Amino acid sequence: MTKYLLGIDVGTTSLKVAVIDQDAKLLGIASSKYKLITPDSCSVQIETESMWQAMLTGVRLLKDGKGIDMTKIAGISISSLCPGLAAMDQDGHVLVDPIIYSDRRSTEEADLILKAVGRDRLFEVTANSSMAGAFSGSSMLWIKRHLPDEYKKTKYFGHLNTLLAVRMTGNFGIDYSNASYTNLFETTGGKKWSEEMCEKIGIDYEKLPELHDSTDVVGGLINKDLIDLGIAEGTPVAMGGADTPCATLASGVTKAGDVCESVGTTDVLTVCIDKPVFDRGFINRCHVVPGTWIYQGAMSFAGAANEWFLKQFCGDLIDKATDIGNAYRLMNIEADGANPGCDGVVFLPYMLGERSPIWDPYARGVFFGISLKTTRREMNRAILEGCGYGLRQLSGIAERITGMKIDGFTSIGGGAKSDTWAQIKADITGKEIKVLDVNDMAPIGAALLGGVGAGVFKDVYEASSKVDRKVYKVFKPDHSHDEVYTKRFNTYVSLYPALKDIFPKNL
Repeated sequence: MTKYLLGIDVGTTSLKVAVIDQDAKLLGIASSKYKLITPDSCSVQIETESMWQAMLTGVRLLKDGKGIDMTKIAGISISSLCPGLAAMDQDGHVLVDPIIYSDRRSTEEADLILKAVGRDRLFEVTANSSMAGAFSGSSMLWIKRHLPDEYKKTKYFGHLNTLLAVRMTGNFGIDYSNASYTNLFETTGGKKWSEEMCEKIGIDYEKLPELHDSTDVVGGLINKDLIDLGIAEGTPVAMGGADTPCATLASGVTKAGDVCESVGTTDVLTVCIDKPVFDRGFINRCHVVPGTWIYQGAMSFAGAANEWFLKQFCGDLIDKATDIGNAYRLMNIEADGANPGCDGVVFLPYMLGERSPIWDPYARGVFFGISLKTTRREMNRAILEGCGYGLRQLSGIAERITGMKIDGFTSIGGGAKSDTWAQIKADITGKEIKVLDVNDMAPIGAALLGGVGAGVFKDVYEASSKVDRKVYKVFKPDHSHDEVYTKRFNTYVSLYPALKDIFPKNL
């Protein structure tokens, strides 16, 4: 009997669902937007019910629009942005809607964590630092300090896969890739909740859910909404993982030395390792592949900055375009008209703080080197080049830590197929970039994990090997602009240290 697998991926503004078969062939993918809760400039949460309805809409689109027989679903799993922290009561009801990575309310709490634990000790145990939104420990502490009634009622804190798993199965849990982003987990080898971190930070150890491998079945499906759509009651639901590990699993990143870039709202460079040796410049976490970890160089707003520029300064291109994709193409054509190096203009993509490698919630976007000759096209291209300089900086850190030369990497995601942007990144980094044809790897990776949990695949290696990774295009570096790009790169890495103390004074 043919078996299908359902992967769910909660993104920054929309939710995607994908169905693959037992040979990992993609049968269909659907996307539906959900609402964000943004009462002020610092607060960003997902409206839980809107997210749940978006998931049901996606399943209906596949069932009715693609004619996919949901009775053949043999396993389900969950991928999600990380962190997305929710507080839930003993019945799984949400007390605090998921607080996502761009939320900045807990900046004071992040500082309190660093003072209580010590920056070095925190890194020694968790392999990470503390930053508002970026790690959910600060959000847990914010809830404790500002929403004491909700904190008291909280049975478990969990990320988005915890929330969806308990709604689907009635059982709580969290996987290691998500737990790595809590400030409360022993990422460096213990792979367990840290009683020391809980005590020093002030979070009750009992409020943390059971830890699972990403392929572990957290429970059987009991949710009536999904059963009514044809998915059989009792269908195994695997714990799943964070979006980037899931996407890179589908992209073939399963062993030490594998490298992948994912291009969306954020731009993330992921490097797989098999020894827990970490650097503060990266976000460090357990992979969904057992026995491995991943470095993640996450530029939080590289893609968002590109979108911002289009909407704020290129209205004429939007008016000319037939759709938003064509508007980006027109913007890229304009960027192609600017000289490499943008005649001195360098852009820092820190639009609302930045994660790796600077870890600064106060940093903001900067155009540097504007002159009377600067036009929109130079500023347009400078945003694309800024991401390239960031990738060059991050890959350099990875090469230094691992002692491994990175000659190239695969690239996935909605922004990966911009030929202009991909070529710019190849030229600046000096790396060959292989762009894969499928944009949405995260829900496919989730479906693979569901397949392992359900016994459809023997393990994650077999599951990943079955994915057809068709190449869209390969971009080789053009070294004719090395001199100007090296000069601008040196400016790029010098700008943040020069501005670091000014950013917080300007807010």
